[in-house]
Amino acid sequence: MPSLDGTRIAFAVAAEGIEQVELTSPWQAVEEAGGQPVLISAENGTVQAFNHLDRADTFPVDVTFADADVTQYAGLVLPGGVANPDALRTDPDAVAFIKAFFEADKPVAAICHAPWTLIEADVVRDRTVTSWPSLQTDLRNAGAHWRDEEVVVDRGLVTSRNPDDLPAFNKAAIDAFSRA
Repeated sequence: MPSLDGTRIAFAVAAEGIEQVELTSPWQAVEEAGGQPVLISAENGTVQAFNHLDRADTFPVDVTFADADVTQYAGLVLPGGVANPDALRTDPDAVAFIKAFFEADKPVAAICHAPWTLIEADVVRDRTVTSWPSLQTDLRNAGAHWRDEEVVVDRGLVTSRNPDDLPAFNKAAIDAFSRA
């Protein structure tokens, strides 16, 4: 696996509704590659993760969207969960933070329902992506080319469909981050 050698990777999440394994598995992959994951959310305190519909663990927020500086991070991970990206896409600071990664040409990795937030940031047009299947119409309507594949990488955007795809997602994300 490529080394991230202390590189800071942002993890953007809402206050609740994060699919826990889609946060913890990429987080662990970043740490194992020598990177430093940073949890970013709308408010200080903790965020509530879920195992599908059941409450799971809470995680401490490192910095808020309002105080985060995109230049301090080599890449961005957007975990899924249905409620997580649905809340993020209604938060102007979160959407601006995510869009700034694309404007800076930094890699972004989004899994499951997370591409909903990418639609709101208007960054999927003319990109090939995958997601949880129910998002395909939304993504196509936003100008994306949707595929039902384990992982899709297009110009620094890494997308996957669901937790079963995490091994491929993590590998592709670490590869993208290591080239940043």
